[in-house]
Amino acid sequence: MSERERAIQLLEALPDNKIAYVIGYIQGLTMEKEDEPNEETISAFKEGDEMLANGTGKRFNNLDDLWDSLEA
Repeated sequence: MSERERAIQLLEALPDNKIAYVIGYIQGLTMEKEDEPNEETISAFKEGDEMLANGTGKRFNNLDDLWDSLEA
């Protein structure tokens, strides 16, 4: 069995709720130069880094808490 066939076999066994993780990882592996973050995205990354460094902003321990805050 080839590596590609093994990967497909593993994907077929993976639950649907985990597929997004695999897609994100594969997209990262196949990222081309033109797929790099634009200035707006880089600015948002910097803002997030500053918030972490300063201890400002809202923090969430899990996605459920994040979704709950968006629905409020």
